[in-house]
Amino acid sequence: MFGCCRGVVEVPPDADEVRVTGGAGPGPHADGSAEHAGSETDPGNSDAGDGGREAEPAAAVQVFGDRLELARRYVAALATDGIVRGLMGPREAGRLWSRHVLNSAVVAELIEPGARVVDIGSGAGLPGIPMAIARPDCWIDLVEPLDRRAYFLREMLEHLDLARCRVVRGRAEEVIAECGGAQVVTSRALAPLHRVAVWSAPLIATDGWMLALKGQSAGEELERDRTALQAAGLVDAVVVKVGDGVVDPPTAVVRARRRADPRPPPRSSMTSRSKRSGRPARSGRPEGSI
Repeated sequence: MFGCCRGVVEVPPDADEVRVTGGAGPGPHADGSAEHAGSETDPGNSDAGDGGREAEPAAAVQVFGDRLELARRYVAALATDGIVRGLMGPREAGRLWSRHVLNSAVVAELIEPGARVVDIGSGAGLPGIPMAIARPDCWIDLVEPLDRRAYFLREMLEHLDLARCRVVRGRAEEVIAECGGAQVVTSRALAPLHRVAVWSAPLIATDGWMLALKGQSAGEELERDRTALQAAGLVDAVVVKVGDGVVDPPTAVVRARRRADPRPPPRSSMTSRSKRSGRPARSGRPEGSI
């Protein structure tokens, strides 16, 4: 699908799930707080390293390439300030790489080169910061309503020198004028899918994509909320599995495309009055338009 996606299996029109094979690679370069702190995925294996922290997986260099040191600094910040400030649960130190950072970064495979991305409910920076490290070609807005989290995110952008990222404080529905027209809108364990769709769709450009990171029940959630996605203007929804061989289990993503004109045009009061009076609608304006 996208130029940077290696090993992507195209989705048949009637398919509900597709698996992306191959590592996430570094791309062309070589409001959900508690839910962010405990991702819905289970890494299955998290050998603890220093101070109970998870040892760096061998796959990390495959994902981050020559920017691996930035990922290490981010993991260290999550394991210290992130936990002290309540952005991550204390038990997450033993699975920061597999369950959070790599789990987020592998989604970069689904994003085209140079894309503008909006990450809503960014929390501690997941998935936005790992994606920004893995994909320095992309422009990423981290949208977060709570001041203490937004402050942490600004510190991280400065600490990691992520020049193509910015923090936008606010709820998704409050930042449409500033952040709308994005090619991709991401979220991670933010809320039920139907709510994520309503928050994401207004920020997405026509034919852009919603990428909602979910747990292994993503397929059931999509089946339940497919009608709600369509009502929000999101079509061609499927569950995509990414990071096979990097994270176990692979990251489950609900991917959906923003269609043009998601809502039917409202009927104007002039048209309604014209129909009641028997007079034709004003010339030069299609009936039913505003």
